[in-house]
Amino acid sequence: MRFISRSCLALTFLAVACPATASTLAVGPKGTFTAPCAAFAAANDGDVVEIDSAGNYAGDVCAVSKNNLTIRGTGSGRARIAAAGKNAQGKAIWVVQGQDTLIENVEFSGATVPDANGAGIRQEGKNLTVRNCAFRDNQDGILAGDVPGSEILIEYSEFDHNGAGDGYSHNLYINHVAKLTFRYNYSHRAVIGHLLKSRAAENYILYNRLSGEADGSESYEIDCPNGGRTYVIGNVLEQGVLTDNPTMLSYLAEGTNANNPSTELFVVNNTFINHLGRGTFINVGAPTSSPALIVNNAFLGGGTVCSQATATLRNNLDVTGACFQSDAAFDYHLLADCPGVDRGADPGQGGGLSLAPTEQYLHPAEGEARPLVGTLDVGAYEYVVNSNGGSGATPGTTSLGDGTTASTTVSNQTAPAAGSGATEVTVETDARDGGCGCHLASPTNNLSPHFMGIALALMGAKRRRRSA
Repeated sequence: MRFISRSCLALTFLAVACPATASTLAVGPKGTFTAPCAAFAAANDGDVVEIDSAGNYAGDVCAVSKNNLTIRGTGSGRARIAAAGKNAQGKAIWVVQGQDTLIENVEFSGATVPDANGAGIRQEGKNLTVRNCAFRDNQDGILAGDVPGSEILIEYSEFDHNGAGDGYSHNLYINHVAKLTFRYNYSHRAVIGHLLKSRAAENYILYNRLSGEADGSESYEIDCPNGGRTYVIGNVLEQGVLTDNPTMLSYLAEGTNANNPSTELFVVNNTFINHLGRGTFINVGAPTSSPALIVNNAFLGGGTVCSQATATLRNNLDVTGACFQSDAAFDYHLLADCPGVDRGADPGQGGGLSLAPTEQYLHPAEGEARPLVGTLDVGAYEYVVNSNGGSGATPGTTSLGDGTTASTTVSNQTAPAAGSGATEVTVETDARDGGCGCHLASPTNNLSPHFMGIALALMGAKRRRRSA
């Protein structure tokens, strides 16, 4: 049933058009609808569809055509949608055609189609937010088509073991849209394809873990084949020994086009772990007038830091596993004696935004505020001492800061002590990689009104992935 507010009712004699209040459609064993697709068909623009996680929705595939639809799993855990051998329109479990869609607390698995592009979600409408979802064992996790002006936000979500094994399908693949914001996510173990591929005109890749792990055969951890203004800040990127391609971050491999006029790449305060032991951490392809800025990153494992001879390299460290809590457990919080502590620099601005990191990844698929203890540290995590005396992400009485006051440079400082487990690689024309340098903060102040409400909700010290 739909209700009209009293204030709106009072205006009806003036012939003022008033929208009906959104309805909530319940799906599940005790709901009005037994499966989500029936609720989508009955919904009107702006409605909320709540899917009880206790239900069995295997094989419930369809197109979602209504606008401003909110779809959320409720109950204990995520609502699970297994393809069970079915697909919608030969494309996906759900083909999202409506505009301004929000999907949260849902798990998608097993999507396969004859052309090997079966996705958990196939996005064809304008503007999509995906929050606290999981995509497992699909040919593509999310596959988004070319939609001019569209903005996509993906956060607090897991992508695991997606890909058809052909190298053309990935954990997620975003085609030509205006903006992708990818933050607080855990993307891992893709099958031959990439952990994240995006052709968006702007990419904000912030505070994620992208890892191949022991059994992942993924290709690139990040691929932006057509460039675009791209911020890669505060991420943990790990390349496993079974990788299908030794490059970790690939940029401009296919050159620019009219959809992506910018060739600005900012790689700041990330931790790169190359267990393969060879290859290229950051590969910049086509000639560009914008030198990559690569600052305050930690690099573990052999390989070339950056392929671009003109890139700016500043305050990066070549480290060993002794710098971190546990390489084997993928815990890359710094230890007290790591030379990366207090050895970062103020990265300045890029594309009109502060590049100083304000947050850090919290496993699994969450985020938290990054404390500023003394001078900014190198890598994805700031070293702090916990109240129990150990090191980690949780500060004791340490005050939080946004990182913008860190200004110390280490280019002319004394080299790390022998045996410290790190070699400084901060010279502008390093012989090993040709030179590269950078560092960034969360650009939530640059989000469009479509995402502003979400940005305001993330102002707490710990970024929770689950909705209310």
